[in-house]
Amino acid sequence: MKSLILGTAGHIDHGKTSLVKALTGIDPDRLEEEKRRGITIDLGFAHMDLPDAHGETLRLGFVDVPGHERFVRNMLAGVGGIDVVLLVIAADESIKPQTREHFDILRLLGVRCGITVLTKCDAVDAETLDVARLEVEEFLRGTFLETPASPIVAVSARTGQGIAELTREIVQVAARVASRNAAALPRLPVDRVFSMKGFGTVVTGTLLGGTIRPEDELELHPGAQRVRVRGVQVHGDTTTEAVAGQRTALNLAGVNKDQLARGAMLTLPGALSTTTRMDVLLTMLPGAPPLKKRTRVHFHAHTMEMLVEARLLDFELQATPAIEQQQPGPDHPVFARIKLPAPSLLVPGDRFILRQSSPVVTIGGGLVLDAAPPAKLPRSPDFLRAMASGDADRVLQMRVTRRGHAGISLSQLVSETGWTQNQIASHLTAALHHATLLRAGDLWVSASHVSALQSAMLRMTEGFQQKNPLVRGIAREELRGKVNAPEAVFEIALASLRQQQKIETDGELIRLPGRGVVMKDEEAESQRTIEDVFAAAGLKVPALNQVLASLKIDKARAQKIVTLLLRDKVLVRVSAELVFHCGALLALRQQLAAHKTTSPNIDVAAFKDMTGVSRKFAIPLLEYLDRERVTRRVGDLREIL
Repeated sequence: MKSLILGTAGHIDHGKTSLVKALTGIDPDRLEEEKRRGITIDLGFAHMDLPDAHGETLRLGFVDVPGHERFVRNMLAGVGGIDVVLLVIAADESIKPQTREHFDILRLLGVRCGITVLTKCDAVDAETLDVARLEVEEFLRGTFLETPASPIVAVSARTGQGIAELTREIVQVAARVASRNAAALPRLPVDRVFSMKGFGTVVTGTLLGGTIRPEDELELHPGAQRVRVRGVQVHGDTTTEAVAGQRTALNLAGVNKDQLARGAMLTLPGALSTTTRMDVLLTMLPGAPPLKKRTRVHFHAHTMEMLVEARLLDFELQATPAIEQQQPGPDHPVFARIKLPAPSLLVPGDRFILRQSSPVVTIGGGLVLDAAPPAKLPRSPDFLRAMASGDADRVLQMRVTRRGHAGISLSQLVSETGWTQNQIASHLTAALHHATLLRAGDLWVSASHVSALQSAMLRMTEGFQQKNPLVRGIAREELRGKVNAPEAVFEIALASLRQQQKIETDGELIRLPGRGVVMKDEEAESQRTIEDVFAAAGLKVPALNQVLASLKIDKARAQKIVTLLLRDKVLVRVSAELVFHCGALLALRQQLAAHKTTSPNIDVAAFKDMTGVSRKFAIPLLEYLDRERVTRRVGDLREIL
């Protein structure tokens, strides 16, 4: 079943509400004050099912909007989710101020399908009706409602004249409109909140995308509060699911009516993030005052309204035919940064309207390009041009590239784009095939930034080895910290460098090929001296500081040589003060093995007698042997393992 939303637009008292009632049999005016005053004040709703050309059911929801200039803010809360507009113009009054403003809003919001309805045709003669039709055709020339592509239908809601013809045109227009994506992330902008006895909190809205079912858990923004869907209704009927493009009512658990208001947004938990700034493609209406730096304007998107700061960016869009077709309005669109007063949920592709603070009139609108921009204003237009291109592959490439070698996860891409994981994954797979993007664990990173990371790794490794010729290489974690790369990204960069034989690893050490320890003559002589002294000492080793002090080289270089000998396990540090030659410790293990043939245990006194060392050496050596699991302490004895 195809579901679409039709919205009315037009000047006050041109018969929008009567037209909806004539089509559907439902009076969309629901407020007592509206019925008393005879004018629409707030949004009204109706629905009907029609058979399409193939005999399938076409489910239509209607959003009736107020036409008075004082209630344009209410009108804006309703038209953001419509698929088809019924532009209503009274035959006896023709084009009026709110006709123009409403139509400007429709174009700025990117509405692309509709029908122009000349109402009250029974109130004028044929000649007047023809004149009105000509005026309307002139007004619509060059727009998405231009005839003959878009029909103009004369009707009378009072007599029923033209209603059948209008119904047929609605079916034909609806056939040209694509259904909204029921597999997208669900988003429901709230336009009504009320409480029903026995049910509790109920919200309504036009489901922009996705599917919502009873017992689904949703997230309410602002505030990221979790709520549960108790029940779902579409057009007043209880249903097992609401799909994109339907007027939807949700009975919610976990939230009170007082915690909700028009402008809230329901979506999938944890999928999307709120923002307080965004970069947009902005179109200003002819005659609108120029935006000065940080101009404060009224911002309308979906059902929300707030006072924001708007600032033009100092570069322009390089228009292409693809972009021109997507952008509304007659003027050349420009890039702008909008700062929001509170966290709000918006995603790229969302449309918005700007209205001047005083007098409150519509001055422009446009398209959200990036709802997660850096705090600093962009220095280059390349990223925003990619966002405006509509090319999904290019959009994802630029979003990944923007993160440098830090990379970006799939869940972060979902949050930044508003697309599903499946949508994103299909495009990323193609980029992976062409090797423009790389996958590192849960992260995606551009191949160009991995290449730049590798250059930095080589440069820093070489610099470290030049400064530390007596060290076999830089520690892996030290190098990763210097280049500030995530573990997974660092690992694929390192693996590639190893494969290219540009780097070699030795345990946790990294070095350039053939660039191990490089010693000068006096350093090599000092290394031999240290080895010889400790090898000759056996277990009665001298103090390390005394040995280093006797060398011809300075203390810093001597200490690096000791570090090298310790890493190569030529020397072994048994305690903070005692260092032994590996040969002496191997001989000690052999002594203990021989002792075990006569006795499985040994005490400190026997150990001292066997090795000829004092207690100063015996206790640290025994503790070392315990750590090495050569012996195990049992009371005052050591069991030889």
